[in-house]
Amino acid sequence: MAFNNEIEINGRKIGPGHPVYIIAEMSANHGQDLEQAKALVRAAKDAGADAIKLQTYTADTLTMDCQLAHFEATGPWQGQYLYDLYQSAYMPWEFHQPLIELADEVGITIFSSPFDASAVELLEGFDSPAYKIASPELIDHELIRKVAKTGKPIIMSTGGATLSEITESVEVAKMAGATEVVVLKCTSTYPAPAETINLATIPHLADMFQCPVGLSDHTLGNDVPIASVGFGVHIIEKHFVLSKDDETADSFFSMTPDDLEQLVHGVRQVEKAIGSIHYPDMPSSNRRCVYVTSDINKGGVLNYSNIAQMRPGGGEIAPKKLPYVIGKKASRFLARGTQLAWQDME
Repeated sequence: MAFNNEIEINGRKIGPGHPVYIIAEMSANHGQDLEQAKALVRAAKDAGADAIKLQTYTADTLTMDCQLAHFEATGPWQGQYLYDLYQSAYMPWEFHQPLIELADEVGITIFSSPFDASAVELLEGFDSPAYKIASPELIDHELIRKVAKTGKPIIMSTGGATLSEITESVEVAKMAGATEVVVLKCTSTYPAPAETINLATIPHLADMFQCPVGLSDHTLGNDVPIASVGFGVHIIEKHFVLSKDDETADSFFSMTPDDLEQLVHGVRQVEKAIGSIHYPDMPSSNRRCVYVTSDINKGGVLNYSNIAQMRPGGGEIAPKKLPYVIGKKASRFLARGTQLAWQDME
């Protein structure tokens, strides 16, 4: 059994020949404030995103409340224990229903990354149109099986996984019955320097797994995700915050509504620019051709002092033919400025 070469989320087809699907990742940027979460849903819609994505977990489904050294957060969250970080970042589960209802009202797709079986069960109660496997959970095969058995499309983020781990996880999804899978290139650094992204991996993922591919981006700015369109992505996901002044666990590397609007515009422009293989059917006239540069009487000899190749084009004799014209005689009087034609020569 192979994967479909396109998937469909909430009626929107994703894959070759379809516009790139742009996901605004809410993550922790709701600030545990329902009104702020609702504002993010509206802002994502207004900026042109195709979907907004949640994360469904609690501190207790990710870790334990323990203050041994190996439970300390690392990177930009250093100085906190993991339990406290997740406790301050998770979205209260009672937010799901009002956010799903709002997304339906304003016309934007909403789905989530579940982090354990109980989250999948909650989301299935709302008939989630798709599921995202967050990159740290790619090694959780039981979670992948649980999601695959729903029959919904699965977006799998690779993050820090090795190629063999990605292969194992994709195979787990396939064996559990998944037919619609997208694999996202992801660099799990926050923010991620451009030199760590390796966009060249994207077509390799497509060749490896024969499914749509995409980019889960953590760089600052839009240069990298817009460039990824040229590497064949079908999905772009990026963290989304209302304002850089918001202080949440993920705000420092998230895009604002203006950034998202510019991302959508840039992606659509690149899609247009990629187009298809094309060459002009007819030569352009906006080039050079051979002209008479001074009056030539009938019988006069054409030479470099009285003919030259110059703009505008559109004449019968192209510049490459100029050497073959030199030395021929004019068949009629040729006035200065005449576009030389073969019939003008004996």
